[in-house]
Amino acid sequence: MKKTQDYPLLKDIRSPADVRALGKDKLKDLSDELRSFLTHTVSISGGHFSAGLGTVELTVALHYVFDTPNDQLVWDVGHQAYPHKILTGRKERMHTIRTFGGVSAFPCRAESEYDAFGVGHSSTSISAALGMAIASQLRGEDKKMVAIIGDGSITGGMAFEAMNHAGDVNANLLVILNDNDMSISPPVGAMNNYLTKILSSKLYSSVREESKKALSSMPSVWELARKTEEHVKGMIVPGTLFEELGFNYFGPIDGHDVDRLVATLENLKDLSGPVFLHVVTKKGKGYAPAEKDPLAYHGVPAFDPSLDCLPKAAASKHPSYTEVFGTWLCDMAEKDERLLGITPAMREGSGLVEFSQRFPTRYFDVAIAEQHAVTLAAGQACQGAKPVVAIYSTFLQRAYDQLIHDVALQNLDVLFALDRAGLVGPDGPTHAGSFDYSYMRCIPNMLIMAPADENECRQMLTTGFNYAGPASVRYPRGKGPGANVSKELTALPIGKAEIKHAGGRIAILAWGSMVTPALDVGKKLGATVVNMRFIKPLDEALILDMAKSHDVLVTVEENVIAGGAGSAVNEFLQEQAILMPVLNIGLPKHFVEQGSREELLALCGLDANGILAKIEKVCA
Repeated sequence: MKKTQDYPLLKDIRSPADVRALGKDKLKDLSDELRSFLTHTVSISGGHFSAGLGTVELTVALHYVFDTPNDQLVWDVGHQAYPHKILTGRKERMHTIRTFGGVSAFPCRAESEYDAFGVGHSSTSISAALGMAIASQLRGEDKKMVAIIGDGSITGGMAFEAMNHAGDVNANLLVILNDNDMSISPPVGAMNNYLTKILSSKLYSSVREESKKALSSMPSVWELARKTEEHVKGMIVPGTLFEELGFNYFGPIDGHDVDRLVATLENLKDLSGPVFLHVVTKKGKGYAPAEKDPLAYHGVPAFDPSLDCLPKAAASKHPSYTEVFGTWLCDMAEKDERLLGITPAMREGSGLVEFSQRFPTRYFDVAIAEQHAVTLAAGQACQGAKPVVAIYSTFLQRAYDQLIHDVALQNLDVLFALDRAGLVGPDGPTHAGSFDYSYMRCIPNMLIMAPADENECRQMLTTGFNYAGPASVRYPRGKGPGANVSKELTALPIGKAEIKHAGGRIAILAWGSMVTPALDVGKKLGATVVNMRFIKPLDEALILDMAKSHDVLVTVEENVIAGGAGSAVNEFLQEQAILMPVLNIGLPKHFVEQGSREELLALCGLDANGILAKIEKVCA
């Protein structure tokens, strides 16, 4: 195992101040060491990889030019922020990233003063940096705010809302577009680097601004000059859109030329108003397998960097919930041509690869635009289609208004397949699906289901697809208990629960992923265990029966207790004027940090041992 001593320059970097103490001639060597160290540490811990490889030189240049943490860097999403973490005092702990008690997977304000803004969901960096710039300027502070956003994240509408506002308020803000989806051929790159050097120089900026002042008094001449400038720049740089939004655009430049990056950033650092720098990088830069397949190396398990492939997952005869969904989607699409599949840039993660290949005209990747995904589905449903929105639970939160107003209010036939529900593990609280029972249960017309196993997941997807109105099926990350999945497309009777184990005194009402551990507990206690299946509508008749025939009711769910499935049971019992002991078990009131899914379930008392201990404590 390599140690930091194996890196002559990096071993002495404890903070960005140490980077700034280096001579410019050392920055390329530092970048090479940083990329090597990143590869080594991620190969041990696993984590987000190819995006960080592409931002090594940009990260070095930013910390060299700007006085961080006084100047603030806001990274969008955070996949590309591993080099930033290494340079800001966390390199000795990078092997712990995404583990319980280790370095956070994403920038986190509580972890470091260099993490100016906590992220995890995309397209937020420009809004946050703009807000910081406005507040800082109002206090009379001399700080530089920099937002670094990827070409994927900039597809989110929020990014354009922020840019539109930035141009209006004329805040001092630098936005850097990390474009890793295009390449610059050598001659074009050389020309663009030359043009950007000229366009970003103080002389050019001074002449440009003074010309504006002089010509603005002669409207016709000024309009001609403005249009001529736009025409000329539009031919040589793709910045017309950003200029129209009020930004001073520069680029594109080679994002792996650290000397050019430093020179450009030094020129742009003191420019006033909103500035936009377009930087072109290569995802996976410097590690051949990641350059060849950046998608596969986006998020990786521990691997051997000397090999040109990732370790293969152990073969399993049981599919994951995501795979169950992907198979169901194709099977139902064959049966019903009205089915359309929608994903907000999560084709692989949500299991839509096969569907996109087999039904390309019925597959819609809307990019990172969750709000648009939901309203697009609503529009499709208005014309008789049966859209299925495949989305992570945490990301549907971003389209809550659309879920209510555009889908539920109009009672439209849209099925939401909510992956990564409950605790997700290493990605931590930004990606946990802890709230969907609560935020969906209060919406009229919603049908809400949670499968106890893989076969029930397929049945619930069929149930939701056949339902006349908005429906959701929420399932956890990874594999279930290993049930055999039927090929039939069988629907369940809506609102009907299932008794899994008959007992006395205590009745455990469990939903989704909690049915299996609840069943283990029920057998030990001699308790009745019910697979509730439906969060909405509840099986009220069965709950009444359980209340009459048992002394204590226990509800168990992998959702926050507040407003969740247990709360629904409490509300129903109160409506029926039934007074009896009820124990609600679920996720705690605080955000649950990162770790393996198994570690976090145990931490929250949602494994069999934890559930048993809570019941025994209350019922002693």
